[in-house]
Amino acid sequence: MGPVSMPDSYQLPALVLTGLLLPVFAQLYRRSRDARTLLWLLGFLFAVFRMAQTFSFGSWNLNDAHLHPWIAATGLTFAQISSGFFLASLSPLSFRIGQRRILYVIPFTIPLTLYAVLLYGVYGGTTPNGLPFLLFPALGALSLFVGCFWAFARGSMPTWVGLTICIVMGGAGLWICVRLGGPWPLSFVECALHLTTALLVFYVFRRISPGTLLAGAGFVAWSLSFTSILPMLGADSPYHLILTRTNSLGAVLAAIGMIVLALEDQLALQRTSQMREMRARQELEAYTRLTLSRRRLEDFDRQGPQICQTIVENSRFEQAVLLLLHGSSQFRMAGVYGLDDSTTNALEALVARIPVNDFLIPGSTPLALPDVHSYSLSLRPWLAPGDDLEQLRFTDVIAVPLEGRQQVDGAILLAGLRNRHQVLRSEDLLPVEVLASRIQSARSQTIMLEKLIDTEKFASLGQLANNVTWQFNNPLTVILGYASLLEATENLPPQDRKAVDAILTEARNMRSTLESLSRMARNQTEEFSAVSITELLNDIEQLHRSEFVHRGIDFRLRIAPGLPRILGNAQQIRQAILYCLQFAIEAVEGPGASADRSVRVEASSADEIVKIVISHSGPGFLHPTRTFDAFIPAEAAGETAGLGLNLCATILRENSGRISAINLDPRGAALILEMQAA
Repeated sequence: MGPVSMPDSYQLPALVLTGLLLPVFAQLYRRSRDARTLLWLLGFLFAVFRMAQTFSFGSWNLNDAHLHPWIAATGLTFAQISSGFFLASLSPLSFRIGQRRILYVIPFTIPLTLYAVLLYGVYGGTTPNGLPFLLFPALGALSLFVGCFWAFARGSMPTWVGLTICIVMGGAGLWICVRLGGPWPLSFVECALHLTTALLVFYVFRRISPGTLLAGAGFVAWSLSFTSILPMLGADSPYHLILTRTNSLGAVLAAIGMIVLALEDQLALQRTSQMREMRARQELEAYTRLTLSRRRLEDFDRQGPQICQTIVENSRFEQAVLLLLHGSSQFRMAGVYGLDDSTTNALEALVARIPVNDFLIPGSTPLALPDVHSYSLSLRPWLAPGDDLEQLRFTDVIAVPLEGRQQVDGAILLAGLRNRHQVLRSEDLLPVEVLASRIQSARSQTIMLEKLIDTEKFASLGQLANNVTWQFNNPLTVILGYASLLEATENLPPQDRKAVDAILTEARNMRSTLESLSRMARNQTEEFSAVSITELLNDIEQLHRSEFVHRGIDFRLRIAPGLPRILGNAQQIRQAILYCLQFAIEAVEGPGASADRSVRVEASSADEIVKIVISHSGPGFLHPTRTFDAFIPAEAAGETAGLGLNLCATILRENSGRISAINLDPRGAALILEMQAA
C-alpha cells in the first residue's frame, strides 16, 4: 500500500499553474541573485517534475512501480529533493570540510534519495524482508542524525524547537518505516518537511502579511497528503475529497505566497533604501550648513564640539570625537559629544599616546566596510595600566581619517551605533567621510590663510621698522657723538672711561641693528637693482638666529668671500629665502626627523652665477623633480610646502633665477637657489 494519488482532475490544474509560475521564480532570481530565490526555483522545478510523474496519461501510469520502477523512484527522489530545498531556503545552514562549505540539506537528502532508489528501483516498491530490510531504517536514522546536527546549528530557529521537531518527526518516520514500510516513510518525511517549512516562514520573516499567510497556508495544505493513512480520513471518508483538493492546490498556494514574499521584501528594501537616501541627504545638508572657514587656526579648532554635536544629531552614531594634530608631534581632542566625563577624561589621556607617524596608515588597521575609507580602530594597543576605557567598554571605534598631504592630520571617532539590529552600511559612513574631507580642506586653507596674514604682518612690520629706524637714528647719532667726545677727554677716571666704552659698544650695536632693519624695510620697487647676497644673508642671520636657538636647531651660515651682487628685487629674494628657511625648520621638526636637527646655508659663486644652498637634516623629498608644483606632497614639507615652494619658484623665475631640490646622502635634503650675478 502506498500514498493515495490525487485524482487527475485536481492534479492537472495544480501542475499547470505551478509550471506557469516557474518563469516568475526565474525572473526573481535573475533580479536578486541570492541563494534563497534559487532554492525556491529549484524546489518548485523538482515539484513540477514530481507532479508530472504522478499524472496518468490514459492507460500509461508513470507512478506504477511495477511497470516503471525507475521512473517511480525518480519521482519519489524529486519529491525529497524539492521538500529539502524549501527547508534549506529558509534555513541555509552549512558546515565546513576543509576549504569547502556544505549545506546540511545535502547530507540530509542523500540517504532519503537512496531510500527511494532502493525501494522502487531495486525492490519494486515493496520493502524486503530479512537482513536487507535493516538497510532502510539505517538510511532513515542517518538522515535523522544529520537533521539533529542541522537543528543544533544556530541561525534558523531556536535550537530546542528545531531539535524537538527533528526528534518527534524523525522518530515517527522510523516507526512508520518499521511498522508500515513501503513508500509511507518517505511520504511522511516529505509532509514533515513541508510543515516545518510553514513554521519557518513565520519565524524567518517575522511578520504577518499576505505573503507569509499564503506561503504558510500553502505548505500546510501541501503536507496534508499523508493524512490519508488515517482510517477516518482514508479513501472511504467523506473528508477525503476535501483533503485531496486542498493538497492539490497547496503547491500553487505556496508558490504564490513565496512570490508575494519576494515582492514584499523588494518593496521593503526599496522603502528602506529611499529612507536611507533621504537620511543621507539630510545629513549632508546639515553638514553643509556648518561654517568651517576661519581666519585663525585656533578659531577653527574651537569648532570641534559643534562639529561633533552635528554628527551625533544627524548620523546613526550616538558618540563622536574629533582628533586634530597639535603642532607636528601630538594629537589632541578638539571636540567630543555623547560621552560622559569619565570616558572623556580617559580618552583624552589615551589620545596623547597615539603615535603620529603610524596612525591609520593603509594596511595597519582593517577597513570598517569593504567600500569605504573609514577604519575599524581598536584603542587597546595604546591602553596604559589603570586606564578605565576597558571597564567603560570604549575600546573599539570607527575612525574617519583627516588625510593630509604627508600624514593623517586627525580623525573623527564614531561609536554607539543607533538601531543595532540594522547592519552598518557604507551610506551611513559616506556623509561623515565627506565632512572629514571638508574639515581637512578648510583647515588646510585656514593654515595657508594664517601664513598669508603673517606675511602681510611682516610687510607692515617692515614699514614700522623703517619708521623706528628714522626715529632712533638722530638720538643715536647724538649719543655716539657725545660718547666719542667723552672718550677723547684726557685724565678721565678709569671707572668713567669704562662706562663710556660700554655706552659706545651698545650704541654701535644698536646702529648695526638699525641698519639691518633699514635694509629689510627698504621700499620695494618693480625695477631690479644690484643686491648684495652677503648683506642680505647676514641680516637674516642676525635677525633670526635667536629663533633657531629657541627651537634647538643648529644653524650655520657660510658665505664665500668676494661674493658678487645679483640682479633682482631685494624684498622678493628675501621673501623667497625666508620661505626656504621656514621649510627647512618644519622639515627638521616634523615627523620622521632625526635627533640631529641642523640647518645649513651656504653661498658661493661660479661662472657669473650666485648659488645659495639651504640644506637640512630632515627627511628627503618624495618627488624632488615635482617639489615646486602646487599641491604636490613633499615628505619633508610642512604647511610651507606645495603653495609656499611654488611661490619661491615663481619669485626666482621673476628674478632671472631658478630653484631646484635634491636629496642628500645618507639623509637630508637641500634647496638650491641660483641667480644671475649683476
